[in-house]
Amino acid sequence: MEEQSPTSPASSPLDRRAELSEFLRTRRARLLPGDVGLPDFGRHRRVPGLRREELAQLAGVSVAYYTRLEQGNGRNVSAEVLDAIARALRLTDAEHAHLMHLAKGKQHKKKGAARPQQVRPALGQLLEAMDGVPAYIGGRRSDILAWNGMAAAVFGDWSELPVAERNWARLVFLRPEYRDLFVEWEQKAIDIVCLLRMDAGCFPDDTRLSALVGELSVKSEEFRRLWATHDVKEKSHGLKRLHHPLVGELSLSYESFRMPGDPDQSLVTYHAEPGSASAQALRLLASWGTDATRVASAPDLG
Repeated sequence: MEEQSPTSPASSPLDRRAELSEFLRTRRARLLPGDVGLPDFGRHRRVPGLRREELAQLAGVSVAYYTRLEQGNGRNVSAEVLDAIARALRLTDAEHAHLMHLAKGKQHKKKGAARPQQVRPALGQLLEAMDGVPAYIGGRRSDILAWNGMAAAVFGDWSELPVAERNWARLVFLRPEYRDLFVEWEQKAIDIVCLLRMDAGCFPDDTRLSALVGELSVKSEEFRRLWATHDVKEKSHGLKRLHHPLVGELSLSYESFRMPGDPDQSLVTYHAEPGSASAQALRLLASWGTDATRVASAPDLG
């Protein structure tokens, strides 16, 4: 299966220098002097979080050097300096990787954004063989590339949507029915924005991603707010609570596996605790087959 061109017009690439600058500013602003063992002068401080000179001191670099980096000039910064700054900012592994991508963006990353997203036939067969397990293949920009019948029964039949709309960010921020589907909608929205931020660091020249961000920023106040935080994280497992239109409440654990042959794609599976009401509900959906998919898709999830 191969992705098709979106219906929205192309946009200019995201500004990598601006992204680097804002990311460092927001990470610095969240740290207080007391968090890193520095004296706090309280009301005499004119900026939130650490000052540039305090961060530079912690990282062991000059203020001028750090200032240039925070202004978006990271091309000639060594990996060792970036590591030191990451430690000073107490970045997570995902944030550290994001900083490296923003500061030291590589040409092969840029080329990757233009490569069509194709799901190997064998993976499609694997999805269908996962009987009773909702599963799908996710790609760049939170695109939904392939899925099985159980995923359609739980989340709605994405085959009824135009290809460009088979995208988690569009579904969650622009379709009210998905706000009803996810019990913790805000957390689902945060997770999606964090993943889009990571893609923006890896693929700064992805005009489709830029167009998606631009559209969502115009149409969704929640997206604008979350995008402005510059938060990044990668979640490989967790729990999702859903309110399904047919079977009611579902508590499903999810696992995400990156594909060895294409790390831009992930296999995401959902399962319920054995013997639970959610497990019984999944079996019920599986027994209804395409009937469950139709009900899940219309009128609420279509």
